Amino acid sequence: MIEAVMSLPLFADLLIVDDNSPDGTALLVKEAQQDYPNRIHLISRSGKLGLGTAYINGFKFALSHGYDYVFEMDCDFSHNPADIQRLYDECELNGSDMAVGSRYKSGVNVVNWPMGRVLMSYFASRYVRFITRMPVNDTTAGFVCYKADVLRAMDLDNIRFKGYAFQIEMKFTAYQLGYKVSEVPIVFTNRVLGTSKMNSGIFGEAFLGVISMKLRSLFKKPRRKSENADI
Repeated sequence: MIEAVMSLPLFADLLIVDDNSPDGTALLVKEAQQDYPNRIHLISRSGKLGLGTAYINGFKFALSHGYDYVFEMDCDFSHNPADIQRLYDECELNGSDMAVGSRYKSGVNVVNWPMGRVLMSYFASRYVRFITRMPVNDTTAGFVCYKADVLRAMDLDNIRFKGYAFQIEMKFTAYQLGYKVSEVPIVFTNRVLGTSKMNSGIFGEAFLGVISMKLRSLFKKPRRKSENADI
């Protein structure tokens, strides 16, 4: 993945957030840093602190270092690194504030997933769209390009979900703040090695969490940080 991202025509830096992985990820990243000085960065954390907190740490790193665009993606090639350019173009050329690499924008574009997993994911996104009225087909997608101003306007410390529902909350927050959220069709390919952490507990958390998230928004809509009198 490091080599794939570093070789893209779109010149990008890369941040890896490692939660004390037992497979030597941090060591491999440090070795790669010698080949790409100042372009590869590493945040090492003490243990498994949750998907959402890892992304929040990454977003804060990007904002503190002055990047204009921030991408999030999986590192197992489920997301094709070549699609980074397409997400960037959607924001830079088409005026979107947040571009989502969507499995469900044009049908169901998933390869090598069991049918049960496809149905659970697809109908979960349909359910989220129905509850939130958010015009996004793939609400649980983890391949996203943000304009830095979107992340800067969010109260990242107030993002509640730490698991896979984090992806839903980030999109819903951007939508509630009035930003343009668009989708770019991609083909999602299931990982060849390793196993998914998705289970019924994670699905249940998202199912109930979406309802509570929507109810909170009815009583207190989020405001951009620049509009908050306390900041």
